[in-house]
Amino acid sequence: MFDEKKVKDLVLSSLVADAYSLGAHWIYDEKQLQTLDIDWNNLNDAKVVWHKGKVAGEFTHYGDQTLWLYQFLEGKDTFDVNEYIEFWKTKIEVYNGYIDGSTRETLENIENKVTPTGSASTDLSIIGRIAPLLLVSNSKEEFLENVNKFVTSTHNSNEAITASKFFASLLLEVLDGKGIEESILSLKDNFDTKIQSYIYSGVASKTDDTFQVIREFGPACDISGGFEGVIHLLCKYNNLKDMLICNAKAGGDSSARGMIATIIFMAQKDISMSQIPTSWLNIKASIV
Repeated sequence: MFDEKKVKDLVLSSLVADAYSLGAHWIYDEKQLQTLDIDWNNLNDAKVVWHKGKVAGEFTHYGDQTLWLYQFLEGKDTFDVNEYIEFWKTKIEVYNGYIDGSTRETLENIENKVTPTGSASTDLSIIGRIAPLLLVSNSKEEFLENVNKFVTSTHNSNEAITASKFFASLLLEVLDGKGIEESILSLKDNFDTKIQSYIYSGVASKTDDTFQVIREFGPACDISGGFEGVIHLLCKYNNLKDMLICNAKAGGDSSARGMIATIIFMAQKDISMSQIPTSWLNIKASIV
């Protein structure tokens, strides 16, 4: 159903977005962001204690878990969420990276045999990991079903389910050759008033300064604020490098915003991997 090379490019692009975001990820202080010892044109070592020891080209825990999903799906024709969550559990139990609240709660739910296993997290980041699911989806409907199963396995909140459905639907529209802003606006009526308000705010901000916009929406991990930030990025930029640099300079959960915006941006038919600077491809993973 979906072109395998294109899908692998999307997965690789999402990993690049995460690796690029690593340097300034989770820095919130505006003065610190403006004086940070970072080369914004290249990949950088992590600057915060939560990613201590992570060096240029490595991933945050978002990128690591995206890569795990890709590795799990290699050679498979379908997505078995029960098999996946067992695979994910074996990976997370020996993981040296950051263990966030959604992971801790999901592990407790697995231990207590709660189904779906997912936490009540409303973190935006889970949505940026969905691209590998295109590899085992034979229709648009199956992709949306797989996204729902994947998201609820670790982030089983109404907010995460609804937001992931919107961005998965948007990804499909753009893969079909439709324009990004056109697709955002055409999808809005399929969602509730909260999502519609996020869309209107994000689109309305497209001519404003990204740093100020993201600080005003809220640069933290939650879907509220992060959703609008992604819409802003997608409607404002026609160059991936500029988008990711300005997103990272705005601080906070830059990786979550950047990963989602990147897979949708790169889904455009006239966009190639040449949008990614060569030095940014020096990441600690290969997608073959």
